Amino acid sequence: MAMSPFSRLVRQVCVFAVLALALQATADAATAGLPEGLPELPSLTETTQHDSASGLALDGYDPVAYRIDGRAVAGDRAYEVLHQGVVWRFVSAANRAAFRDAPSIYAPAYGGFDAAAVAHGRAVDTDPRQFAIIGSRLFLFRTSENRQSFVADAALLRMADNNWSSVAQTIAR
Repeated sequence: MAMSPFSRLVRQVCVFAVLALALQATADAATAGLPEGLPELPSLTETTQHDSASGLALDGYDPVAYRIDGRAVAGDRAYEVLHQGVVWRFVSAANRAAFRDAPSIYAPAYGGFDAAAVAHGRAVDTDPRQFAIIGSRLFLFRTSENRQSFVADAALLRMADNNWSSVAQTIAR
């Protein structure tokens, strides 16, 4: 006996519901026994540069301020958000909300590692005061020399984009 289109749809919905419940049970089992209120654990693909002692991304500089103010501005501990296991600071609640709504727009390229170094296949920590916005992307650098060479040579951007996935795999988490 052939199933009606409605019966097939009901069956598919039931299958999806069972899968969703199984996924939730797996997630619940992974966090069973942990106290409530803990931040999410970092994922295995986390590659954002941060201070291992403080947990701060960008040494506490506000990632939104680079675009709004056109300069590096230190964030305030009153305006923090935890994103992918890293603490980000902001100068205002508005900047924090902007980042929370669209972190991929405001977070620096290559996890905040030196873009010029990534172009050469290495992950190098940065000085958050050395930055450039190229197109719609924020890039950070260790030195002003690295910044100048990266901005002057468009080939370095293409090299960095090509190298980032392999460089990201070398970062100790």
